[in-house]
Amino acid sequence: MTALLPAGAGAVEPVFSWSGGGGVLRLGTRTSPLAMVQARGVAARLEELASVRVEVIGIQTAGDRHRGHLGELGGKGAFMREIDRALLTGRVDVAVHCLKDVPGDVPRPDGLVFAAYVERDDTADVMLFPMASKVQCMAGLAPGALVGTSAVRRRAQLGKIRPDLRVEYLRGNVNSRLGRLDAGEEFDAIVLARASLERLGIDRAGEALDIIPAVGAGVLAVDCRRVDPDIVELVRLLDDGDTRRCVSAERTMLHGLQGHCNSPIAGHARLERDGQLSLRAMVFTRDGSEFVHSHEWSPPDKGEDLGAYVAGDLLRKGARDLIGGIPH
Repeated sequence: MTALLPAGAGAVEPVFSWSGGGGVLRLGTRTSPLAMVQARGVAARLEELASVRVEVIGIQTAGDRHRGHLGELGGKGAFMREIDRALLTGRVDVAVHCLKDVPGDVPRPDGLVFAAYVERDDTADVMLFPMASKVQCMAGLAPGALVGTSAVRRRAQLGKIRPDLRVEYLRGNVNSRLGRLDAGEEFDAIVLARASLERLGIDRAGEALDIIPAVGAGVLAVDCRRVDPDIVELVRLLDDGDTRRCVSAERTMLHGLQGHCNSPIAGHARLERDGQLSLRAMVFTRDGSEFVHSHEWSPPDKGEDLGAYVAGDLLRKGARDLIGGIPH
């Protein structure tokens, strides 16, 4: 993960010393292979920056245990509740989350703060095909081909581009999804985040899709207790200012729309070459047949204002009707 393990990082001198907890910082994360790789990357970077040993503690969440649709558990918050509880009760000192899994319509616990947004990785969604397939791009899929994804955002945008495809719900860790794809018995293609493949070291050809990513895509958020200022200060060493500016715009927009976990909301902020912060966002019906779009710009330090404006623009264009028409 380049953002966490840059070349030559081992030569970095510690710039912060923390002696709490016997010098061991306990870092909580989900138990999936991807989550553990991400957490170990964060742990390694913290150990490089400070005189601290980090212990990664895996916490199995309701979302990991449940094999059905996440909506049955109340959405992506099912990936966070046990970890939040472990942090609030002192079982762990910090926690790492994929920001795209943090709900926008549920307030975060008052006692917790995201002290760092790690430098953003690739935000692209990639369509992958069975290893034995001769098809290597979406255009090569026959009408009626079956595509697997767990994201309603992807389903909606694929429906807008190729309404003739069948898109079905697919959950599981990255390796299990790839295994089902390569078995060649179900899916003609699946869609995954390129960042997930890169973090796991999976080198696999695929087609990068021209669709808007999820809010928070490619960003790891590091959570702390507000009452632990030393830990907050330590974790802030990982914070990337440009990523925080983009996240501010995206998350403010998401909160303004009050979308739930099944809402096909896409949003991506970026710093343009001229220094301006831009935010492009869309809200869809589930099949992508109807949508509203907004793309606005602001000075880089006005991310919250930009996010609020884009949310208002989408609502004025009818986003509430689209979101309200999709059940939780």
